[in-house]
Amino acid sequence: MEFGYSPSHGFQNAAFWRIVLGIHCILTLVHTGLSTPPEDPVRCVAGNTDCIVTNSYGVFPDRSTCRAANVAYPTTEAELVSIVAAATKAGRKMRVTTRYSHSIPKLACTDGTDGLFISTKFLNHTVRADAKAMTMTVESGVTLRQLISEAAKVGLALPHAPYWWGLTVGGMMGTGAHGSSLWGKGSAVHDYVTEIRMVSPGSVNDGYAKVRVLSETTTPNEFNAAKVSLGVLGVISQVTFDLQLMFKRSLKYVMRDDLDFDDQALTFGRKHEFADFVWLPSQGKVVYRMDDRVAVNTSGNGLYDYLPFRSQPSAAIATIRSSEETQETVRDANGKCAGATVISSTLFASSYGLTNNGVVFTGYPVIGSQNSMMSSGSCLDSLQDGLSTACAWDSRVKGEFFHQTCFSIPLTQVKSFINDIKSLVKIDPKSLCGLELYNGILMRYVTTSSAYLGKETEALDFDLTYYRAKDPLAPRLYEDFVEEIEQVAFLKYNALPHWGKNRNVAFDGVIKKYKNAPAFLEVKESFDPNGLFSSEWTDQILGIKGNPTIVNDGCALEGLCICSEDAHCAPTKGYLCRPGKVYKEARVCTRVSNINA
Repeated sequence: MEFGYSPSHGFQNAAFWRIVLGIHCILTLVHTGLSTPPEDPVRCVAGNTDCIVTNSYGVFPDRSTCRAANVAYPTTEAELVSIVAAATKAGRKMRVTTRYSHSIPKLACTDGTDGLFISTKFLNHTVRADAKAMTMTVESGVTLRQLISEAAKVGLALPHAPYWWGLTVGGMMGTGAHGSSLWGKGSAVHDYVTEIRMVSPGSVNDGYAKVRVLSETTTPNEFNAAKVSLGVLGVISQVTFDLQLMFKRSLKYVMRDDLDFDDQALTFGRKHEFADFVWLPSQGKVVYRMDDRVAVNTSGNGLYDYLPFRSQPSAAIATIRSSEETQETVRDANGKCAGATVISSTLFASSYGLTNNGVVFTGYPVIGSQNSMMSSGSCLDSLQDGLSTACAWDSRVKGEFFHQTCFSIPLTQVKSFINDIKSLVKIDPKSLCGLELYNGILMRYVTTSSAYLGKETEALDFDLTYYRAKDPLAPRLYEDFVEEIEQVAFLKYNALPHWGKNRNVAFDGVIKKYKNAPAFLEVKESFDPNGLFSSEWTDQILGIKGNPTIVNDGCALEGLCICSEDAHCAPTKGYLCRPGKVYKEARVCTRVSNINA
């Protein structure tokens, strides 16, 4: 049994939280107030000195604190060059941070305490837009929201991008961010870039900083390295995009059972340009996104304002968090499954936040312009309201606190992988309800990229979000099932991790999976021979020095290691290191006794 309480308590608890969750969803639907804007991820003791950086979730995977002596906020490329030159001359380590810092791993961290953070917060301008050539050049701190909005003003559209518009251009380039498509050049933002201006360390003759102009036609090797750079080549100053004429999209969601999902996943992306899935494996359901391009003169003024990305009442998200903490404490699997059913059915019934006219949903299909249908994130709309509302994951309030595991499985192996997950669900149907509390497994199509650290083949990207305890030594309900999925992906199917998400174990030996890694490392050595833009974390994931896994007591609970002994789990709480249930080579933290914490 995966829960320890009487049947009557379980029923009452599930019923109670079902009501609470339902009320929360209703509040989300009707709440239109403006949320408190996220704070700057860099905080300093005095002015711009003695600083720490975090991400938008308030904590890195290993819960460490990243420090630097200073932060600089350039407002022009000239200022950026001056900043890089001074730091290079002094031999100081540098790392780039962004306005919201949404990368989960430690990509924003520099080494030691005497380094420099360079924030692109104020490098947020459109340099030029050329409607005739269908190109747009922007500074690297421009957000996705700004980019698609400015492009729309001149009748242009970025065809593919992530669904969250709070990412910056530099951040998307650094981590290989993408939407969902197998069509054309695919769904990765960096594959619609034609030129990159980058400021890297220089020699004495360069004045200690060098502005490099990279393109596919003039510098293809360096360009393919810079398209997904992890921030180790320097600071991206400007990016030029190859855009398309504005078009509209026609979107419809359909929920079906998942009996033939393993076959559908292989073909659905060929039928719809913007296809994706939300899989609810414990419920045996899949939500299919039937999303296609239509002519710009097609009638419709639809808007996608995704519900979980809207501002949330802080009291409501605190209640939701408390409910899940209670469910974890009393091992209330029934409560999680009941809540997951309410969440998923409410989101589906409310069309996930789609409206036909920007106000109400009247029926499918919803037809709207690309700039209104591709991405959203209205919880970033900023007027101070004393944190009475916020993005649901804002660390300043008691709200969502989660792990994310995100990886790409080659399309040729997707059927087998889906069936491995189904086999786990058959062992215990309640095992993945925790994923469904976070809206299920999002699956997006990606395709081969010329970027050296981009996708290697056509694939499906699986995005799993799940509960994380405030106590790093607290085991999770059914954590062995999610750990096994993680290891099946990375070890059995050689999956590629999303550079901006994941726990440490996803990056163990990752660089060996990229055939063009040697070419990338050669460019890195050329641009920054002293490794001033590198860090302990980037050296580890690039295979230069060290390993991203951390081995100590309890390390497997947070994905810092794969357990090899019981101490890596939580033996005093009954969680021991055991083989996987389907993939026997896996080693996961499994509850094997009724020992109470």
